[in-house]
Amino acid sequence: MMDPHSIFLLSAALISVIGLIVLIAVVKLNPVITLMVASLGLAAVAGMPLNNIIHSFETGVGNTLGHIAIIVALGTMLGKMMAESGAASRIAYTLIRIFGEKNVPWAMVLIGLLIGLPAFFEVGFVLLVPVLFTVAQKTGRSLVELGLPMVAGLSVAQGLVPPHPAAMLAVSIYHADMGKMIFYALLVGLPTAVIAGPVYARFIAPHVHLSGDNAMAVELTAHDERQSEPSFWLSLITILLPVLLILAGSWADMFTARGSGLNAVLHLLGNDDLALLIGAVCSFVTLGTMRGFSRDTVLHFSNECLGPTAAITLLVGAGGGFGRILQDSGVSSAIIVAALRSHVPLLLLAWLLAALLRVATGSATVAMSTAASIVAPIALHSTGMHPELLAIATGAGSLIFSHVNDGGFWLVKEYYGMSVGQTLKTWTVCETIISVVALCFTACLWHFA
Repeated sequence: MMDPHSIFLLSAALISVIGLIVLIAVVKLNPVITLMVASLGLAAVAGMPLNNIIHSFETGVGNTLGHIAIIVALGTMLGKMMAESGAASRIAYTLIRIFGEKNVPWAMVLIGLLIGLPAFFEVGFVLLVPVLFTVAQKTGRSLVELGLPMVAGLSVAQGLVPPHPAAMLAVSIYHADMGKMIFYALLVGLPTAVIAGPVYARFIAPHVHLSGDNAMAVELTAHDERQSEPSFWLSLITILLPVLLILAGSWADMFTARGSGLNAVLHLLGNDDLALLIGAVCSFVTLGTMRGFSRDTVLHFSNECLGPTAAITLLVGAGGGFGRILQDSGVSSAIIVAALRSHVPLLLLAWLLAALLRVATGSATVAMSTAASIVAPIALHSTGMHPELLAIATGAGSLIFSHVNDGGFWLVKEYYGMSVGQTLKTWTVCETIISVVALCFTACLWHFA
């Protein structure tokens, strides 16, 4: 039996989460403001010393942004160069030729996975939408049939696969091994993306009839003139370079002597910050100056793309502040006690917490970071843990049930020309399938690991 104070703390945390949902979804309050209000309110109700509340929140924000801010910036720069140089289009059209028009949905899910690796969902979505419209126009296929696989690939990359910044955050919090994380994430993510993308799209597309008058599609496919694009292999190597460096760092001890100079260099190059820095700088050359862009133009691209990341960065930081309040107020400790006494499987707990926060905040990254902050201390008190699988389960939960408080929901609705109802039964269901199927696959790996 739990003591009354622990029950009070858990009840206060539950009320704060419900308050998040109401303030964001009903009152339409800014999510960053909402997270701050909920955090400070929970801290006060939980009895934290008043002079410690602000410091605790700021510490959580600072600790989170100290790692993720640079990841967001570098990943966005690389995504911007992919878009401006035509590398994203080159990868897309080459894969479509390889797969053939009949198998275009399968190509689109793979494109989404590839482009989604370094870029946040919104960036990947916007740079791939012109390709989607062009392919749909050329093949005569439905936007739903082609567009759902694309966003399924982007979502899986965001929630499950490093070096995406959201997945990287979970890796950091759980102290997971990067090489294992990438391997397991691909093992879970590829079949998950297929089921939620091409398979579900084939089922739902006949039941969703879109208007043929899509002004956005007309505008983005009106001009076929384009600059000389980089080769497929140059484009692919550029976008995968950070992944390869991270893998090299993760597996350095397998191929080099620990403590040797080469081992130290590989670990340094495999650091996610440095790997993405190298990838971004290389893209300035391979996708910038080598394509004829001047240095001033490349500088303009790298500066211009940082503006939209401000809201994302603030959301991530506020989520980190909320997570720190949960820890310092004693809520995390109460959850640890409740979890250990109720014997709820830790994998399921990580997924459920992330799912609840996703519905509340609309942000997969905030849900992932906050849930991981809660579950990580529990993992330290448990034996036989697999931090990589916990990170994947948390990421899976953070993707569930995207609805009206999620920017991705409105992007898909507006660009695809769908109603709110159509978006709910396509995009929202697609996200939920990803979440549930990924949990099931992860549970299977946990059983056999």
